[in-house]
Amino acid sequence: MSEPQLLSAHAGNWTGDGTGVTVILPPPGTVGSGEVRGGAPATREFDLLHPARLVDRVDAVVLSGGSAFGLAAADGVMTLLRERGRGFPTALGPVPIVVGMSIFDGSVAGTPPAAEAGRAAALAALDGDEFRTGATGAGAGAHTGTWRGRADPGGLGRADGRAGPARVTALVVVNAWGDVLAPDGRPFFGGAETYQAAMPFQRANTTIAVVLTDAKLTKNDCHLLAQSGHTGFARALHPAHSRYDGDAVVALATGELTADVDLDLLRAVTTETMAAAIRAAVAYP
Repeated sequence: MSEPQLLSAHAGNWTGDGTGVTVILPPPGTVGSGEVRGGAPATREFDLLHPARLVDRVDAVVLSGGSAFGLAAADGVMTLLRERGRGFPTALGPVPIVVGMSIFDGSVAGTPPAAEAGRAAALAALDGDEFRTGATGAGAGAHTGTWRGRADPGGLGRADGRAGPARVTALVVVNAWGDVLAPDGRPFFGGAETYQAAMPFQRANTTIAVVLTDAKLTKNDCHLLAQSGHTGFARALHPAHSRYDGDAVVALATGELTADVDLDLLRAVTTETMAAAIRAAVAYP
């Protein structure tokens, strides 16, 4: 499904054979934080996102397949941004702040996304190429419902919301061990009387997401917003945050909105928007 760009950020995909990369490039000065709640994360630069750390700006977020191997996709994005003078200023030149999150997909046994794939997705974002959701980008090899011994559809989903004057967008790659739940709480793809003992491959999952808002927030505010994104996981996934998932959320605030925003209202809307994005990830044609 074709989607418009994410607020003032740029998003691009690279899709390979059952795997892929999705890159989000927010405008300069975007504040960010994040939180991991799953038991098996594959992440890059997440320690930097803690509210107590020095750097509060994020230059790019890279979502990828390939588990820990797929984190290499962020290297291509980092090199591209340095070529363009983007990053945290140092005496030896800018150091781009590129956060990475990966899901476990079939490319772990084959050819996971590498630096070239990350660079291609970033160039697609910068060039304004058509951005699509569904079984594409980092969601190309995603599945859900593996706790039932099945491989139900997963994918890349997006939803938009509004909290007073503030806009919020959630972009999520759903590769969950559990089920995606419809708004009435029932599994999207049906239940079962009993649950299957999962094979080792089926225990390697992960849902990863980015929340983007045009509100002006502090790094600590963004950390709270990421927590609300995880609440959206719990609304639309069951079980969520298992030992077999690497569930992680990054929250980005561009600060373009000058009007005051009620942070708790924004957090509530973020929860609902994230749940809608998760459902959209498996409802594509």
